[in-house]
Amino acid sequence: MSTSSSPRAPLRALVTGGGGFLGRAIVEQLRARGDTVKVLARGRYPELEALGATAVQADLAGEIDLAPLLTDVDVVFHAASKTGVWGPRAEFMRTNVEGARRLLDACRRAGVRRFVYTSSPSATFDGRDAKGATEADCPYPTHFEAPYPESKAIAEKMVLDANSDELHTVALRPHLIYGPRDPHIVPRLISRRRQGRLRRVGDGTNEVGITYVDNAAQAHLLAADRLGPGAACAGRAYFITDDAPITLWRWIDELLVAVGEQPVPGSVSVGTAVTAGRLLQWAWGTFGLSGEPPMTPFVAKELASSHWYDLRGAREDLGYVPAVSGAEGFARTVAWFKAQPPA
Repeated sequence: MSTSSSPRAPLRALVTGGGGFLGRAIVEQLRARGDTVKVLARGRYPELEALGATAVQADLAGEIDLAPLLTDVDVVFHAASKTGVWGPRAEFMRTNVEGARRLLDACRRAGVRRFVYTSSPSATFDGRDAKGATEADCPYPTHFEAPYPESKAIAEKMVLDANSDELHTVALRPHLIYGPRDPHIVPRLISRRRQGRLRRVGDGTNEVGITYVDNAAQAHLLAADRLGPGAACAGRAYFITDDAPITLWRWIDELLVAVGEQPVPGSVSVGTAVTAGRLLQWAWGTFGLSGEPPMTPFVAKELASSHWYDLRGAREDLGYVPAVSGAEGFARTVAWFKAQPPA
């Protein structure tokens, strides 16, 4: 993935969350080009070991000293994260903030020189439209509607502030990652449509940047290859998406129809969705209901607003040009989900 004309020395990489959706794609791309890979996770993933990766079981936010696991590592890809729109704030802070802090400390003590952090555009989401926005256009908000984006913003800032002559750091913000094996976005859309619980929020014209999983992984490898003394990307964050934004609700309808479901049947206003989200959030928090609320203010605003980004920074500093087009990514995703056994 490097753009250098000289031969690239194989990396010795450690990938946290390597068994996850994005982490697995990063591991696969690293192994495909001959890099040595350790996967640090709480579980075991035989399919990754079959690729030649070494599995290391550990809890990032636990008491184990992580430094000995990093003594033979050139670069850490920190893709592990607690995600979701609901849950105790303390759990998000423990996993996403304390886990990143402990990993950075271990990298310094072990002499790791490069640290690639998987952040999220939600770290900068303030509920308003962002159309063709650059990184400079999107400061961290002063208020967060959910603990996940708050924890990602705190962790991202900590990672970027850690950039130094000894440890070069970069943060990537892939937006709405989708593709084959997606355990989040696509199956949730299909499930909610089958249950009759999916409604369009807003007028349906909002445009959004989304990221095919292989493109997101590609950006991580490019960042690792570019990091080093004097690198333009060191200490900076970058938005990562496919080559062009999509009209969100049209894309959702096309996806549903392509996998054999019906389009979204109706819509609610943004105000109604936000109000319902606040009431549901209160009910879940007050009565300790299981699962997550069917709507929250954060989700309502995400579903109704435009948020797509200018990729010039990633193109110029990382050499990022999405290897998979949006059309091809959509086709691959549909083919994979159509091939799955009925739920």
